[in-house]
Amino acid sequence: MARPFVHPPIEDVSLEGVLYALADPHRLAIFRRLTGCGGTMNCSTAAPCDLPKSTLSHHFKLLREAGLIRSEKQGTQVVNMARCDELEQKFPGLVHAILTSSDACESDGINR
Repeated sequence: MARPFVHPPIEDVSLEGVLYALADPHRLAIFRRLTGCGGTMNCSTAAPCDLPKSTLSHHFKLLREAGLIRSEKQGTQVVNMARCDELEQKFPGLVHAILTSSDACESDGINR
């Protein structure tokens, strides 16, 4: 039997945890894809294709535990969605600022 996903209540989500999770370029890329799709996305679609499955599982777990995404099993797939509305309530403007600044870095050709 599969273990249930851990999703912290928004009250337990910390600024430090959010920033730590998004400091990794792969996790930031996954989160950007999830926020850009406007809905839900399965793991293989949201993730960079050049990473092993075990590494992707680790990244999705850290994003979940940081409170950035919600994951649920649907048949054989895991579907993920960004928790933007909840994060906006707790940290107004934070997600927008991170995504805007990462867009600017990407368009300037700055690699992390």
